[in-house]
Amino acid sequence: VQLVESGGGLVQAGGSLRLSCAASGFTFDEYAIGWFRQAPGKEREGVSCISSVDSRPYYGDSVKGRFTFSSDNAKTTWYLQMNNLKPEDTATYYCAALDDWGFSCSKLKGYEYDDWGQGTQVTVSS
Repeated sequence: VQLVESGGGLVQAGGSLRLSCAASGFTFDEYAIGWFRQAPGKEREGVSCISSVDSRPYYGDSVKGRFTFSSDNAKTTWYLQMNNLKPEDTATYYCAALDDWGFSCSKLKGYEYDDWGQGTQVTVSS
């Protein structure tokens, strides 16, 4: 499985960015996809996730109501729409995948994902 993130950049507080995660090598029958972020000196934080059995994405408390996780119809590109960005959203954002996963993503921890992208930097200025 290969994951390639894009879409990061520098934005002012209150602005928006859309991150993309292009996925290949999946079976796409049973899977989980997650977005994580890590700021310098901080632990990795789960941002959002969805699995093949989830009816809707899950979101971390810090991004609820501001971020939206979606995909294209072919499930080959996953998106994280980030609105009303705050300086505390500044981090490197990663998408991660777990193939052959037929359960909800809600209990998955970061270390349980098998495949990771290279990350894309998001910087929000105040």
